[in-house]
Amino acid sequence: MTYLWLKSFHVLFIIAWMATVFYLPRILVNLAEVGDESLVKARLLLMGRRLYRFGHHMFGLAFVTGLVLWQGWRWFATVLPNVTAGRHWIDAKLALVIFLLAYFMYFGRLLKRYQKGGVLPSAKVLRWANELPLLPLLGVVFLVLAKPF
Repeated sequence: MTYLWLKSFHVLFIIAWMATVFYLPRILVNLAEVGDESLVKARLLLMGRRLYRFGHHMFGLAFVTGLVLWQGWRWFATVLPNVTAGRHWIDAKLALVIFLLAYFMYFGRLLKRYQKGGVLPSAKVLRWANELPLLPLLGVVFLVLAKPF
């Protein structure tokens, strides 16, 4: 039962983090299109900063719960199973997660740079980039469900 609770929290934290991964670039699209409306710009920057911070917290919680699910059997063998014994799907999944984390951090840095007076890519480029994490997420979901290798 402990395993299922831990896995449920891991999935919950991933969902919350992925929401931030998808929404942060959308905030940047809005910032790129806002023009000279300083009140709107200030509100979007505040939303972006808060979202980025929340995303880091959710990633941290997802990481810790995922680490316990992955390696917890070493310390809690009676409660947690070894879900990846001799399998390498987890390696591919972790590579995709690292890509998604780098993507998230890149957009966080774009937000910080813009806040300091830097320029953003065009709204069109940001819109396309906003769709990019869908493919690695699909890969993660497939690997976790199918465990193909």
